[in-house]
Amino acid sequence: MPLAMIIVIGWIYVTLLVAANEPTVVAGIVSFLFYGALPCSLVVYFAGSRVRRERRKYREQMAARQAQDPDGVDVSTED
Repeated sequence: MPLAMIIVIGWIYVTLLVAANEPTVVAGIVSFLFYGALPCSLVVYFAGSRVRRERRKYREQMAARQAQDPDGVDVSTED
C-alpha cells in the first residue's frame, strides 16, 4: 500500500499541473477529474482490498470467539 500511495501522489501532482495548463477552467477541472482523481481513486481502492479483506476476517474470528465464550472469561488459562 505505501508504494501505491507514492504513485498516487506523483500522479495527482502531474495531473494537477496538466489541469493548470488547460485553456479554460472547465477543461482543467474535467481533465483533473478524469485523468487524476478517478484513476487514483481506483488505484487506492484496489490497493486497499487486501487490508479490507484481512479486517473482515479478523472481525469474523472475533465474533466466532465471542460466540464460543459469551461471558468474556478466558477458560484456556485454568490452573
